[in-house]
Amino acid sequence: MDLLSGTYIFAVLLACVVFQSGAQEKNYTIREEMPENVLIGDLLKDLNLSLIPDKSLTTPMQFKLVYKTGDVPLIRIEEGTGEIFTTGARIDREKLCAGIIVDTRCFYEVEVAVLPDEIFRLVKIRFLIEDINDNAPLFPATVINISIPENSAINSRYALPAAIDPDTGINGVQNYQLIKGQNIFGLDIIETPEGEKMPQLIVQKELDREEKDTYVMKVKVEDGGFPQRSSTAILQVSVADTNDNHPVFKEGEIEVSIPENAPVGSSVTQLHATDADIGENARIHFYFSNLVSSMAKRLFYLNSTTGLITVKEPLDREESSNHKLLVLASDGGLMPARAMVLVNVTDVNDNVPLIDIRYIINPINGTVVLSENAPLNTKIALITVTDKDADHNGRVTCFTDHEVPFRLRPVFSNQFLLETAAYLDYESTREYAIKLLAADAGKPPLNQSSMLLIKLKDENDNAPVFTQPLISLSVPENNSPGTQLTKISATDADTGHNAEIHYLLGVDAPSEFNLDHRTGILTAVKKLDREKEEKYSFTVLAKDNGMPSLITNVTVLVTVLDQNDNSPIFTHNEYNFYVPENLPRHGTVGLITVTDPDYGENSAVTLSILDANNDFTIDPQTGVIRPNISFDREKQESYTFYVKAEDGGRVSHSSTAKVTINVVDVNDNKPVFVVPPSNYSFELVPPSTNPGTVVFTVVAIDNDSGMNAELHYSIVGGNTKSLFMIDQTTGNITLKEKCILADLGLHKLIVKAKDLGQPDSLFSVINVNLFVNESMTNATLIYELVRKNIEIPVTQNVETTDTSSPSSDYVKIVVAIVAGTITVILVIFITAVVRCRQSPHLKAVQKNKQNSEWVTPNPENRQMMMLKKKKKKHTPKNLLLNFVTIEEAKADDADNDRNTVTLDLPIELEEQTMGKYNWGTTPTTFKPDSPDLAQHYKSASPQPAFQIQPETPLNSKHHIIQELPLDNTFVGCDSISKCSSSSSDPYSVSECSYPVTTFKIPVSVHTRLPMKEVVRSHTPMKETITVEIWTHPQPQRKSEGKRAVKSTS
Repeated sequence: MDLLSGTYIFAVLLACVVFQSGAQEKNYTIREEMPENVLIGDLLKDLNLSLIPDKSLTTPMQFKLVYKTGDVPLIRIEEGTGEIFTTGARIDREKLCAGIIVDTRCFYEVEVAVLPDEIFRLVKIRFLIEDINDNAPLFPATVINISIPENSAINSRYALPAAIDPDTGINGVQNYQLIKGQNIFGLDIIETPEGEKMPQLIVQKELDREEKDTYVMKVKVEDGGFPQRSSTAILQVSVADTNDNHPVFKEGEIEVSIPENAPVGSSVTQLHATDADIGENARIHFYFSNLVSSMAKRLFYLNSTTGLITVKEPLDREESSNHKLLVLASDGGLMPARAMVLVNVTDVNDNVPLIDIRYIINPINGTVVLSENAPLNTKIALITVTDKDADHNGRVTCFTDHEVPFRLRPVFSNQFLLETAAYLDYESTREYAIKLLAADAGKPPLNQSSMLLIKLKDENDNAPVFTQPLISLSVPENNSPGTQLTKISATDADTGHNAEIHYLLGVDAPSEFNLDHRTGILTAVKKLDREKEEKYSFTVLAKDNGMPSLITNVTVLVTVLDQNDNSPIFTHNEYNFYVPENLPRHGTVGLITVTDPDYGENSAVTLSILDANNDFTIDPQTGVIRPNISFDREKQESYTFYVKAEDGGRVSHSSTAKVTINVVDVNDNKPVFVVPPSNYSFELVPPSTNPGTVVFTVVAIDNDSGMNAELHYSIVGGNTKSLFMIDQTTGNITLKEKCILADLGLHKLIVKAKDLGQPDSLFSVINVNLFVNESMTNATLIYELVRKNIEIPVTQNVETTDTSSPSSDYVKIVVAIVAGTITVILVIFITAVVRCRQSPHLKAVQKNKQNSEWVTPNPENRQMMMLKKKKKKHTPKNLLLNFVTIEEAKADDADNDRNTVTLDLPIELEEQTMGKYNWGTTPTTFKPDSPDLAQHYKSASPQPAFQIQPETPLNSKHHIIQELPLDNTFVGCDSISKCSSSSSDPYSVSECSYPVTTFKIPVSVHTRLPMKEVVRSHTPMKETITVEIWTHPQPQRKSEGKRAVKSTS
């Protein structure tokens, strides 16, 4: 309740003050485009003038519209009733408030004088102009042409030019529609941060320029007013190719300031945009958006190539104080980058004040006629001073150039009432030529003057008058108490006691100041601190000794000047930055922020690095730290130095802060294999090794740290029989299953070591050669085999997909089966002919040499297996194809209870190796009583059974591994005997010239379960052929003879 009472009392006091000042304000709201003679308001009622107590008025109450001569008012007032009506002048909000887009900010102001002087008051009437929907939205052009790439993804969006509506709010642009979109395109509306609605074209179906390259549609734009207004534009979409990278502005929003007197050609700002593409697709074109006002396009020039914005025409802040430049950067695509450049035009004092005189007493021939008995404060005219400049440059003071019995009394911020300030005496002065002066606060100040003539028709009262209407002074901070600031003086036209003036501080004066009542000297009694209070504004009163005394006040503005009494302050005492080690030179490490409470040059801080080395630089103004070196965490993990901040004072102050830069690891080192040391090393694996045994351990290291150094191992190639497996963590290579005779020989594994780095992992590969045999009696041969094996490409374990059609695969399989069948029949026939041609003499020699042969598996009732060799006059380069024939025979008697199986296997050997190691004529390489490893490798090596042409790519090798039947025995040529061939066919089987003996000791061969092996190949030069080979171990009957199995492709 106390609060309400206090509020009511405050309102009453405020009303009294307003009434006594004779100035009031009244607000009305009207719509634009209202017809003539529409009643807007009634000042008599609205201002409660009917409640004024009756007075004996010399003349009836009169309402007089005060306006500038030559102006056409938009309203009229009935002088007797105070009713406000519209006139025939058009009320157009878009014209009155051009550039104002908010309804509540469009005003039209007039002043009304209420007469006579007994009840005089000046009323400022403010009309809020409401917008109506009197404008239709329009596109920038009636035909909109855009180009869309044919590979645009569904739901891709493309910006369309926005429509422009001079109306605001709901009357502005509200909706867009796409007409005849043909279900290919759709339309969506997005709202920008500035509140503008932007249409976007959406691709709803896939485009094909070869099928259709142009689409013609219509775009309709509607506002939200009533009645609703709309317009359409033709949208022509051209389908074309596009690049896949859009320009990117370095800064999406830039705010710059430029003085309005900047010369033409001055640089406003430099825009930077980048494009990841190259060539023409990376050539960026800068241009203004169609939403940029025509005024901005007229005043500013944008270099389409460099992105530099310059002043095109002289600027005028009074015409527009800021400009929004929406700059688009396009590389020829349809989604240009957007950057908003806000240009603030700063004011310079380039406009003189304007004095507008509006007479309350009507002049006659330009001269005001006034009675000498006119009471004090008789209102003569309303003086309005304006300055189009801003801030200090637009702060105007108005005064007269010499003492006259008139004064200017401020009523509003820039309006003064010229009224009588003293009694007039016609006998002393008959007319006055009052020169009104208006001066702004610019440096240097500009002023304007105007003459006002007053003729007296035939007592004078003068109040003190300050020499200045506004006292402004400056004083440095940290002053001594008692410092004299200025002398305030006022004059009084009276004489004697009436002219004696006493100076007083107003109730709003702070305790830091004191004023001598007699001399008017203003002193500072306390030490001033600009950082606590920069400006003081208070009132000084001048009071004369008249009865009653008259008092005049003036505003004193004291500005405290800065001194450099503060040091720069860092936001932190110590800064820690973390950067990746692949940060490029001169990249951004971090930002140092420092402040200084002082002002101007005293607060201008410059940053520098105290350390003597040149590893890092810092921007003296922005505080951005950049490296001059390339980081390598493996060499140095952190850097420490100190940054100094120094202000620009005459006696400068400085501060320091510690900076530590920590280098963060990135995955920049590949794994390096330690074991094995090279691709040419090998490891012996005995055939008796149990499955699950670790036969070799691969070791690799990585110089990175953390996850970047954690390695995983895998076998990505070789291992054609899948005998081995590797532990991905330890690198241990273990045997998966028991070795059989066919597994003896050299096995090549391609092992991959891959780290777990993010985002991209690195890897290395190496060949691991495992030689499956009981011993290494001839290391030279093994090294040669390893070298040759390195030269034979091995397809990595990459899953391939046969892209041929089912019908094509079926034909290839049938052809392969037919070819295989014919080959088997030929081999059986040739073998039978060779065996029949053997003479009894050869058989006798064979029995005599049984004791010296190492390849005899069973001397009793066993058929022999012959090694037949084919030779060609012009053999293919690096390729010889041999066959090993294994026979199976079953004896009739009880002693012969074992089976011998005959199987022809193709063996692939390098021609150079065959030449270097003559398998039939070089017995000195091995011990006479030891197995010939060369002969054994020829039959048991897991190398491919055949190899396609040398031009075939690496990933198109055909690998066929054929299993031996159960309990097969191995038979070969005598190491002493010599085999020769007279056939010219490189793939024909030759007959040995000497008898071949059998093993002395039977050798048992263990076969795996039946398996199916599918080989798929893709070569760019030949058709893909898939060969399927099934092997089944089955017992052989004696009557069935021998069987030959051969695979071809």
